[in-house]
Amino acid sequence: MQHRIVVLGAGYAGAIAAGRLAKRLHREDVAITLVNAEPDFVERVRMHQLATGQELRPRPFGEMFAGTGVELRLAKVTAVDADRRTVTLQDTHGTGSGTELAYDTLVYALGSGWRDQGVPGAAEHAHEIAGRPGALRLRERLAGLAAGQPVVVVGGGLTGLEAATEIAEARPDLDVALAARGALGDWLSPKGRRHLRKVFGRLGITAHEHAAVTAVEADRVTTAEGGTIPAAVTVWTTGFAVHPIAGATTLEVTDTGQIVVDGTMRSVSHPDVYAVGDAALAMGPGDKPLRMSCASGTPMAWQAADAIAARLTGGKLPNVPLRYFNQCISLGRKEGLIQYVTADDRAVRAALTGRTAALYKELVCKGAAWAVAHPLPVRRRRVVRRPQETVTAAEATAEATA
Repeated sequence: MQHRIVVLGAGYAGAIAAGRLAKRLHREDVAITLVNAEPDFVERVRMHQLATGQELRPRPFGEMFAGTGVELRLAKVTAVDADRRTVTLQDTHGTGSGTELAYDTLVYALGSGWRDQGVPGAAEHAHEIAGRPGALRLRERLAGLAAGQPVVVVGGGLTGLEAATEIAEARPDLDVALAARGALGDWLSPKGRRHLRKVFGRLGITAHEHAAVTAVEADRVTTAEGGTIPAAVTVWTTGFAVHPIAGATTLEVTDTGQIVVDGTMRSVSHPDVYAVGDAALAMGPGDKPLRMSCASGTPMAWQAADAIAARLTGGKLPNVPLRYFNQCISLGRKEGLIQYVTADDRAVRAALTGRTAALYKELVCKGAAWAVAHPLPVRRRRVVRRPQETVTAAEATAEATA
């Protein structure tokens, strides 16, 4: 009987985990099912490009996982029963009452979506670029804007900076502004901040600093100080909210719905469940939670896949520290900013800027997509643990701390 591994979600973390597991384990011993609602891989780090009219290369999962042994199941996940070890699926057409899929090991990678933070009017009037549907809606809206109309990007983080600069470069005829809660790029090094302001000036982007947005209307946003900023289009980039399914299970989750995991990405409450990417709360250097990002999700997926393979084959558990090296920010197609950071993601003095940084970021994006379809070649091992064997929570704790 094969060990049934089900991976929920085929973003960077989920797709990489599925492909790496297929490289680690013999096909005769495992059945790997990857569940995703869409048939194509979405390069989430490029949604600002899609929103401005750029065409992205199609990446069908059927081609990416051809010959790997990974079975793609096109369906929406509607529930997880972590005690019965089943997931409930709805086919992509939304018909039927749903089917159950049983697992022996679950990799939860449903990721996150946009978060309006309860700001009045944001859900009704703002656009988001956390996924392809939102980016395509914004793309259509931007295409219909006449010259001189105002666009406001709310949020001064990485996504906000990339969205504002991409829109301003693609549509120099629009009046683009960015509203940030703090100072522009306040987490960057002095060199990084100087370059960011230089690019904003060159692209004609107005930066509203220390301007927390408290309301969104169809034609404006209101700030905490009572001021208003005209906005024919508002783009909301203030953070992400995790998929709500985990919070409805018996899995131990945080107040925000992230699954609490140990250093091998295994649930601290259910040892047959692993969580990776935005869906998981994993601790990094300095005992700080890893931030929601592709930079976190990819090494988390490697760690989880290697840990699952090790436990099933009797191998050595991975002990690779998860850390950061840099933050890669595209500032349009011609400019970029690579901010080098400490292991726990604090900016250091060094930064790469300009055209070289833009090329660097492009290589990172291409490399991330390539890694999904081309897991590193590793030696496949035979499963020694029978599928029906379970691990108690106490045994899991002892194993993780050994």
